[in-house]
Amino acid sequence: MKLAVALRLARISLLPTVWTNVLAGIALGGGTWADPRLPLLVIALSLFYTGGMFLNDAFDREFDSRARPERPIPSGEVTARAVFSSGFGMIAIGWCALAIIGQKLSGTPTWAPAIGGLCLAGAILLYDAYHKSNPLSPLVMGSCRMLVYMTAALAIVGSLGTDVVVGAVVLLCYLIGLTYAAKNEHLNRVDHAWPLGFLAVPLVYGAVRAFDQPLVLLPLAALSVWVWLAVRRLMRRGPGDVPRAVVSLLAGISLLDAMMLAGSGQVVLMLLAGGAFLLTLRLQRWVAGT
Repeated sequence: MKLAVALRLARISLLPTVWTNVLAGIALGGGTWADPRLPLLVIALSLFYTGGMFLNDAFDREFDSRARPERPIPSGEVTARAVFSSGFGMIAIGWCALAIIGQKLSGTPTWAPAIGGLCLAGAILLYDAYHKSNPLSPLVMGSCRMLVYMTAALAIVGSLGTDVVVGAVVLLCYLIGLTYAAKNEHLNRVDHAWPLGFLAVPLVYGAVRAFDQPLVLLPLAALSVWVWLAVRRLMRRGPGDVPRAVVSLLAGISLLDAMMLAGSGQVVLMLLAGGAFLLTLRLQRWVAGT
């Protein structure tokens, strides 16, 4: 498989949003970015993401042959078998890394990270295999990112505190609104606007958090403007507006993570998340995020 094909299958431009998810999950749990297990954790969850994206193309190959024939499998650049094998292989390696973190690198051996990884793998497979016919697929997709928060916290902190759970639910709501828009991307229209209301949940959460931590106002303002611009495109429905709105909202995941990090008092990590947002936008010019 050529590198360029692999990068397209992986939607590599969105990988920085996974890294900021990991940082946000750890910070919400009360952990620290200086933990020596962090590099392996980032690699593990990056493999889950990349493997899931490979499987998404593999399961969607028949739909893509009709609606997106330029994708790697229908265009003949790679076989479905190779993509399936690579996708399942990356998720398996990622799970093994989570097991190593819990069993070998933690003070007290625990299966918590591996259990989180199993739940994440199940959500990824459920979404990839059935998202075209499942009306609840936005919820399933959101649960994938939510489980990244939770698995990161379990790997470094060893437990799920209230802040992690609440933050994960907020991220879930954002992904529900985003995924609903993405499901309609090939139609270049959004038939019903009410699911987009889930995108407002992080803004409300940030406004509440700002009372205790004014630093949240900076990423909250950026996220608010970004979501408004994306929703405006969705409602305008001009040529290409929906795809552009979707990739904008995908990049906005890192802005949401920056808000979570600011709420945890992590100034440096908040700035890094902002940098990841800019990096995602830059990479999207090279490799499409959808």
